[in-house]
Parts: sequence; structure tokens; C-alpha cells
Amino acid sequence: MGASASGLINRPILASIHTQAFQHNLNRVRELAPESKIWAVIKARAYGHCFDAALKGLTATDGFALLDIQDAVWLREHGWQGRILLLEGFFHENELDLAQELHCDLVVHCDAQLEWLEHYAEKGHSPFNLFLKMNTGMNRLGFKPSAYRTAFHRLHACGYRMHHMTHFANADQIGQQPTVDSQVELFNQTIDGLEGPTSLANSAAILWHRNTLGDWVRPGIMLYGASPTGLFSDIEHAHLQAVMQLHSEIIDIQELEKGDRIGYGGRYEAAEPMRVGIVACGYADGYPRHAKDGTPVWVGDAIGNGGAICPIVGRVSMDMLTVDLRNVPGAKIGSVVELWGDRVPVDVVAQSSDTIGYELLCAVAPRVPVAIK
Repeated sequence: MGASASGLINRPILASIHTQAFQHNLNRVRELAPESKIWAVIKARAYGHCFDAALKGLTATDGFALLDIQDAVWLREHGWQGRILLLEGFFHENELDLAQELHCDLVVHCDAQLEWLEHYAEKGHSPFNLFLKMNTGMNRLGFKPSAYRTAFHRLHACGYRMHHMTHFANADQIGQQPTVDSQVELFNQTIDGLEGPTSLANSAAILWHRNTLGDWVRPGIMLYGASPTGLFSDIEHAHLQAVMQLHSEIIDIQELEKGDRIGYGGRYEAAEPMRVGIVACGYADGYPRHAKDGTPVWVGDAIGNGGAICPIVGRVSMDMLTVDLRNVPGAKIGSVVELWGDRVPVDVVAQSSDTIGYELLCAVAPRVPVAIK
């Protein structure tokens, strides 16, 4: 059974966060981008892994990139003295004093931010490091190339320390428009002759587009050991390690006869007599309700013969899911179950649930206890 920080016994579900895996994955980024500095992206509560674990495991990064200025406050209060980048900049002009107090770098992506920064400079404040974002085809945030140079010169004239940034729409796909090459070409043409370091590459670009690395790379999902494409097979060559292991236990076993059905809607029908394990994990814990029959979990053999992959059978419910135990005859109540982690990549679970690993990692529910290891 799992134990909380207070020592009380909980349901057996637990998300274990392995900081050595964070360190390993950060080292892999350094090997792939040896000439670049690294913004370790820890938005969305470090992709569901919690800031405490990210700060401990990624302390060798050159900087942390995140969204909410309150998360920057947390980092400073917990001892981080390196650089912090606010990936969407600031949302209101009144955030600038706090951003300066925290020594944050700012992304600038729109005219409103530009004007606020001009007003701020007029008041005699010290200049920021700014990452001016160019919209090279993502069409989400950033200045169009036709407006980019004007924005650059206005901010540069205020004394701000300028950097150039863009974001790729399709670094994880081949041939999809806009292509990485077309975005890079437009980016380079637009900044030609302008001073300042560059930042282009996300995880997919670091893995597959070595011509985009620039001065700063921005790895996100690869730091957590998951795939930018959503397919685990695409990152096997990178030798990344899963940082999160979501595991639980079998809390009951049902003996079914041929023709018996399982769970809500009776989606699965037993084709022969079989044992089914009831696992303490459901969609209220963040496991995908739409996981199909056959989605793999790993079940430990309680009699000491290791364990094996077993398929989910029946619909995932709020607090439980059911697995076919025919591959692990020795399983019993209390047997350990890995929902995703080392033995079952989160991307495999996501693929079987018509989503991506990002979503599953970010969606682990607050009621799931976390252990930082």
C-alpha cells in the first residue's frame, strides 16, 4: 500500500518521479546540441512531474522556461539563481516590476507587449533580456516577418538585450507544411544583419533537425522521456529514460466463465475461462477512459517469477480498470502493476487511447501521491 507524507495509508496508486532519469535526458540533450545552451521547459507543472522534482533533476540546465510568473517566484524562493524565461512573456503591464525583480527573460510576441516595454523603458527601468518571437508559419504567437524588424529596432532602441526566437509547427513530421526548412529559411532571411542570439529548436528539432539548433534549444517532452511524435518507436534510438512511473496494485481478482462480460457497458466478453485483475487506477487518477481493450500494463508475479505485459479488458472506470491475468498466473491481490514507465512507455498507452503522451503526463490527477526519487 502507498503511504502519504503524513504516514497515512493511501490507495496503492503512486507516481514515482526519478530525478536520475531527468539528469540522463538532460545529458542526452547536451550530447545532441553540444554548442547550444539549454532552456529546460517545465511548463504545466513540469509536464505533470512537479517542480520539486524538476529543480532537483534538471539543476544542470542553463535555464528554465515556463509560463506563469508565479512559477518563477517558486523557483527563486527554492534557490534557483539561473536564468528563467517566460515563454509567453507577460500578460499584463503590471507584471513587469515583478519580472524584473525575479530577473526573468521575456518572450515578446505582440504589439501590446512591445508598447508596454517601451513605456517601461521610458520610466528608466533596467533593461530585460528579450526573446522576440517571429511567426514563421505556426500562426499562433509572434510577429509576422514583415513587422519583425520594426519591432526589433523599437525594442533595441530602448536598450533591451535582444534575442531571436521562432517555433516549429511540424518538426515531428516530414513534408507537412510549413516545413522546418521553410521556416528556418524565412527566419534567417528576416534576422539577417540583426544582432542577437537565436532560439529555434524544440525536442523534435533537437532530435531530427540538426540545422536548427542555434544558440539556445528548448527541450520539453524529451526531458521527460517521451516522444514528440507520440510514437515510442520514434525515440528508441535516442536512449531516453522515462522519468515518471505510474504504478498501482491489484486490489481484487475475478474468475470469469466463457461469455461473462466486464465493466460498464459490457464491452469485453470472455472467450474462455479467465482471471481478471482489478487495478486501483481509473480516469479520476488521469488514466485515459478511452483506453482500448488490449492497452498494455505490466503486472508483477507475486510468486517471484518476474512479471509480464497484460492487456486491459473492459472500459476504464472512475477508480478502477481491469486486466487479463492469463499472462501472469501467479498474480494475486497486492501484485504490483505499472500503468506506464520503464516497462510500458507512456506513448504506447497514449497511442492506444487516441492521444499523445504529453496529455497523459500532464493529466495525472492531484489525488495521485507523488514520490520523488
